[in-house]
Amino acid sequence: MIRLSARNFVFGLFFGVTVAFGAKADVSDNFKYHCAACHGADRLGGLGPALVPENLARLRKTEAEQVIRDGRPATQMAGFGDKLSAAEIKALVDYAYTPIKPMPAWGEKEITASRIVYEKQPLPDTPVFKADPLNLFVVVESGDHHVSILDGDKLEPIHRFQSRFALHGGPKFTPDGRYVFFASRDGWITKYDLWNLKVVAEVRAGINTRNAAVSGDGKWVAVANYLPHSLVILDADLNFKKLLPVTDKDGKVSSRVSAVYDASPRQSFVAALKDVKEIWEVSYNPKADDIPAGMIHDFKYKEGSFVPGFLNPQRTSLEDYLDDFYFTQGYDEVMGASRNDAKSAVSGQVVNLDARKKIADLELPGMPHLGSGISWQWQGRTVMATPNLNEGLISIIDMKTWQTVKQIRTRGPGFFMRSHENSRYAWTDSMMSKEFKDTMQIIDKDKLEIVAELKPAPGKTFAHVEFTKDGKYVLASLWEMDGAIIVYDAVTLKEVKRLPMKKPVGKYNVWNKITKSEGTSH
Repeated sequence: MIRLSARNFVFGLFFGVTVAFGAKADVSDNFKYHCAACHGADRLGGLGPALVPENLARLRKTEAEQVIRDGRPATQMAGFGDKLSAAEIKALVDYAYTPIKPMPAWGEKEITASRIVYEKQPLPDTPVFKADPLNLFVVVESGDHHVSILDGDKLEPIHRFQSRFALHGGPKFTPDGRYVFFASRDGWITKYDLWNLKVVAEVRAGINTRNAAVSGDGKWVAVANYLPHSLVILDADLNFKKLLPVTDKDGKVSSRVSAVYDASPRQSFVAALKDVKEIWEVSYNPKADDIPAGMIHDFKYKEGSFVPGFLNPQRTSLEDYLDDFYFTQGYDEVMGASRNDAKSAVSGQVVNLDARKKIADLELPGMPHLGSGISWQWQGRTVMATPNLNEGLISIIDMKTWQTVKQIRTRGPGFFMRSHENSRYAWTDSMMSKEFKDTMQIIDKDKLEIVAELKPAPGKTFAHVEFTKDGKYVLASLWEMDGAIIVYDAVTLKEVKRLPMKKPVGKYNVWNKITKSEGTSH
């Protein structure tokens, strides 16, 4: 493990850590000192993604050089142009694009062998605490890789445990709220019993993983992988069920999976692909209709090539990549965006999952973060709001006409938005801004205007909020090693209390998640 002073430690999502040194180093030394802490000494990923040719298909070498030199907007990737020469940067890029031989395999055999069961006997079916189990908060503390469980009524911690390294993608809950599943960047899936406050089982489903999703019936877990290029299906006990290699319909181009989410009303998982212009829907309904997979003579009499509809992908071809998306209330459509062209005036699209085609364009300048979008009722219609990763802008979209109702200018680029059905306010951060990362802005959902700002710790990152079950209180993260969860009254916006935490990157209320509150991401 490399240990660096705080002064010299810089996180990045493309290349991560830097130290000051004067002598010219070879590429292996440069990678070790500048990249390995985030991306792994083996280039297979850690806090940041894997740096291998299989993951860099959409990034030209000249663009990769620019990322290392100048940094990457809307991420924590700093520029290294003042520390590395042009030749050293080029050598690092060439190194990242050099294939790893042999590339580690991670399929059914490896996944099955990795499974660990910690609780072999059934645990009690009643909570071991007196708090409301539906008003618990799961808080991910990335500073020392722990998870805290909070009582949402007393607003106090009741338990804390060590997690896997670099949890990513947000925890996902079973529909009764009892179990929560965590995914780490290095592929580990952890099943945790919230009622008994114990880790039940773990399995490593990939080498470099984006996120996981839990089915609406609580029986299945889908895992989206960057490496290998796969979508893995597990049962609720983390037994291997199926691995879907992710390629285009002709099997010629493989792809990372950007994200997978549950569409419970459809009894399916929906996955966005990073390197193929398709969106996948994988049904977990055992009675799902067969999927046509080639030449079809007669659909009615099933004359032709079909595959079972259960746990196989239904493909929707798109005109552009879909890196990020948001479900409409009925889950029959997704609002998606590509991050391939941040300057495009129209960078979003609406895809109907039944018709399996794009039905509208969305006016989304910059780089919208639809995965953190929220919705509410406004003047008799449903609107959706999304923050923006490289502009200080909130886009408000009418979900019937797909037209932009308003663009609200904010202090700076932000990552998260949150609200609650019982609150008149929507909260948004500007954590991607150097100047205003310490500022939270409050939007009146009726007026569509910013009505307040909060800056509890000037100069420190202040981001990600979540409401209590009843919407009376808001919990916000002071995103620092010596940070805290800051609790606010949701009406008066006055601070209520602080709970010390080590870089609390996210917090998730059981009730809001399992009821799919319109004020939180799903």
